[in-house]
Amino acid sequence: MTDIAEIEELVATVQHSQQNELAEEFIDLFRSDAIWTTAHGKRLNGRDEIASFTRQVLPGAAKEATATYEVAHVLFIRPDVAAVKIRQRPVRPDGTLILDQNEGSPLYVLSKEDGAWKIAAGQNTIVL
Repeated sequence: MTDIAEIEELVATVQHSQQNELAEEFIDLFRSDAIWTTAHGKRLNGRDEIASFTRQVLPGAAKEATATYEVAHVLFIRPDVAAVKIRQRPVRPDGTLILDQNEGSPLYVLSKEDGAWKIAAGQNTIVL
């Protein structure tokens, strides 16, 4: 599998874990020392803090709305480090687009750890 395909698979797992409210699946995508900033600007340092926050907010989060995640651009900084721009579109649980909500534009910094891509840093931004 190519690096691009592996990165697309990681992003598909982000979508799957969010849409199905699978906190542990989401948490497993991060390095232990990862930095994550939510769309509302809350900074989380380390997988433990990310896990605690995720376990609180993810259950019930997809009841009325969730999102699709699409790889928009990949910049390989080094062969084992990539900056990945995401197009995040709000959808209802049945998959229909929510046109009156803003898209998100996350940026993930991924690093290859023991042969697998992991999220080292992420910044989610709402597109105004």
